[in-house]
Amino acid sequence: MSGGVDSAVTASILIEQGFDVEGLHMTNWNDDEPYCTAAQDHQDAMDACKELGITMHHVNFSKEYRQEVFDTALNELNTGLTPNPDVLCNRMIKFDRFAKYAERLGGKRIATGHYARNLQKNGKQELHKGVDNNKDQTYFLHAIDPKILPRVLFPIGDMNKSQVREYAYKKGLPNHDKPDSTGICFIGERPFKEFIQTFVPPKPGDIVNTDGEFLGKHDGLAYFTIGQRKDIGIGGMKNHSGEPWYVADKDMNSNKLIVVQGRDHPLLWKKNVFVGSLNWLDDGVAATIKNGEIIECEAKSRYRQDDAKCSFKALNDGVIVEFNDSQWAITKGQYLVFYKEGKCLGGGKIMSESYSSD
Repeated sequence: MSGGVDSAVTASILIEQGFDVEGLHMTNWNDDEPYCTAAQDHQDAMDACKELGITMHHVNFSKEYRQEVFDTALNELNTGLTPNPDVLCNRMIKFDRFAKYAERLGGKRIATGHYARNLQKNGKQELHKGVDNNKDQTYFLHAIDPKILPRVLFPIGDMNKSQVREYAYKKGLPNHDKPDSTGICFIGERPFKEFIQTFVPPKPGDIVNTDGEFLGKHDGLAYFTIGQRKDIGIGGMKNHSGEPWYVADKDMNSNKLIVVQGRDHPLLWKKNVFVGSLNWLDDGVAATIKNGEIIECEAKSRYRQDDAKCSFKALNDGVIVEFNDSQWAITKGQYLVFYKEGKCLGGGKIMSESYSSD
């Protein structure tokens, strides 16, 4: 029970289906800053459980989250990557420590308010996209241990957001109109750079274009990501076109931020990518690529993105992926997640935005 409407509706649906339901609220970040809504979320979760007439348990995983998710993200930032803590949180906390804690409480299965579907086909559990394409969250679930899927329920996976809110309103759930969470709790609505500077000290360097021309100064490469347009710190420049500047690369050796003009600049578009740290939810994929076969499917390199047709095959300790059409602002440290007819096959971490076997 996160305190949001999705988990409240999840609990209500399970009660209607005859399950013996108890709530479990997690605290994953202790922060007195007004940006973090942990205290309010806890209260909202209690109110929802009270309305539903179910017991609510509470567990604090802030220490584990700090060590296994946040510290990992900081390490990646310091090496030039752009991490995705939500993926790590699902793998390490929600579908690992949370599930084990629920089991110690006597829970036989766990359920969350994710927009995803856990379907059984041919005797196997498969993770499929939720019916609401705008809310589908399988991108963030691709890295969980597939062994846990038989114990997981996603009751709202067949609903869209408007149906969830309508259901909550009719049931009189107190958080039926609570706004969706818009970010990671420990950052909240505050600017990313403002927050992360507390943990990753500034390391100023030069901003240059592809010709090496000096354009300005940056505070630290960790504060930027590929494709970023806002807050680069350079405006209109003499002897340059009026097109906006975008981050195209981060040179960790020279501590230089490389920028280009125009969204269509060739450096922002890639057809090949190398992916490592793979996690397969479909065991057939691992066997297929181990035999040297090529798999054709779709993939996305960020959450808010349409699936793109591609093919991939094994290479060293990862896979080399070739897209049918060039993809924009592929970013090291983010995840590439693979799909086949709506089924999430798994995915891995982008280790190189482009790759050549030559």
